[in-house]
Order: sequence, then structure tokens, then C-alpha cells
Amino acid sequence: MNNLQGILLIIGAMAAFTAEDALIKHLSTWFPTGQILVALGIGASLVFAALATVRHQSLFAREAWGGPAILRALSEAVAATTFVTALALIDISTVAAVFQATPLAITMGAALFLGEKVGWRRWSAILVGFCGVLLIIRPGLDGFEPATLFVLVAVAAIAVRDLSTRFISPQVSSLVVSFQGFASVIFSGALLLWLQGDSMALPEPRHYALIAATLVFSVTGYYAIVQAMRVADASAVQPFRYTRLVFSILAGVLVFGEQPDALTLIGAALVIATGIYTFLRERQIGRAARLA
Repeated sequence: MNNLQGILLIIGAMAAFTAEDALIKHLSTWFPTGQILVALGIGASLVFAALATVRHQSLFAREAWGGPAILRALSEAVAATTFVTALALIDISTVAAVFQATPLAITMGAALFLGEKVGWRRWSAILVGFCGVLLIIRPGLDGFEPATLFVLVAVAAIAVRDLSTRFISPQVSSLVVSFQGFASVIFSGALLLWLQGDSMALPEPRHYALIAATLVFSVTGYYAIVQAMRVADASAVQPFRYTRLVFSILAGVLVFGEQPDALTLIGAALVIATGIYTFLRERQIGRAARLA
């Protein structure tokens, strides 16, 4: 396995996703969030549909539309809607910091709903990690931003998405699953437009370029992650997913003039530290089980 190549791909993917987030935040000053979701959903789903068709993978095979696949698509739609809404309302660095709790939420969900064994060490890490999240969002205090709750909903939806993916038939390709996820975003964006009573704004030529760039970064980030998982050990590349927070803080400071305060940085450090510990602990337990 080429772990160095995989690490570089993961870091590149996190940079691409950060660029996508920054562009979405920038576009939200001109367009309703629902319209942004519709545009991204159409563009990305067409890309993945084309790739699947070229590889002779059926988008509408019966096994591709079972309960787990539909649940995954719905949770993808919820995650995208709430995440993009948060990006439009609060600092990109804050969104990224809270979003780093996703691995902790997945571990907790696997223990509560899938019956996976999680010992007291990992439960403690999850608790400390969510204390870090509380430091970032500060409910009940002066610095509390209600819009950060959208990120928490996105974290929960991503956890459901990733856990439900385990039950999708292995015969269904990743391209088809990705098509389903982005296609669902089209409908969630349209629903958001209707619920908020927003009308779609007519893009100018420069906006088309920004939307196209957002789509390129989104698809590139996804492709880089898929490639990383194929060429490298998961244990080698997973911790480097946290570079997304570093890139997001840099983007917030350099592009949007944000200034993350000490509590946000401390909370983010707690979330990252506990997330890495949880991952390393899972790897240690897995290695012990193989040797037993």
C-alpha cells in the first residue's frame, strides 16, 4: 500500500472541501441557500451519473434503491441543507470546528444502534469531545450563535448516512450511491426555497464561474478520498482528515477576516484530540482481535 500517496490525497481532498465551503459561503451573499443546493445537486449528480453510465453501472437497479440506500440519500440531503445553511450564517472556522465531531458521533451511533462494543475509554473520549463542542458553541452564553445548531444536525445526519452505508448491497457502486446522494440534494434545495419563500436569483457570468469552481472542488474532493482509500491503509490516512479544520481556519482568517477566539480553538483541539484517540483505540482493539 502506498500510504504517502494516500495521505497526500486525503490532505488534497480536505483542501478541496475547504475551498468548496468558502465558495458556498461566498455565493450565499448573492443567492438563497436553497438555490445553491439545487445547482450543486444538479451538477454533481450529472457528473456521477455520467461516470456510472460510462462504466455500465445501472443507476436504477433494484438493489440500488433498498431501504438503506434511501435512508442514506435522505440523510445526505439533511446534512447538505443544514451544513450549507450554517455556512451562510456563521464563520467557516466555527462550522469546521463543530463538524470535526462527526467521527465521535459515528462511533456513538455504532455503539447505540448497531451493537458495536465501545469501552469506557472511548465513551470517555466521546464525552470529552462533545465538551469541546460545547466550548465552541457556548449555549446560554453571550457568544452563543443559534445557527451552530445547524452544524450539529449536519453531524447527526452524516453519522446516519455513514452508518446506513454499511447496509447497502456491495453490488451497488460508489458512483451510484454518490449520484443518489447528490440527486436528493436537488429536492432538499427546492424544498428549502419553498419553505423560506425565496425566489431564485438570476446568476451573472461571474457567478457561473464560481458555481462551476464549487462543483469542481466538490467532485475532486470526493474522488481524492475514494482514491486514498484504494491506495493506502485506512489507519494511515484517517487522522489527516482533521487537516480540514486547519484549512478552514486559514480560509476564515485570510478570506473572510474571521478571528477565532481562544474557547473555539481550545474546543476544536479537544474534539480533534479525542477523535484521533478514538480512532487509534479502535485500531488497537481491531489488531488485538486479529491476533487473538
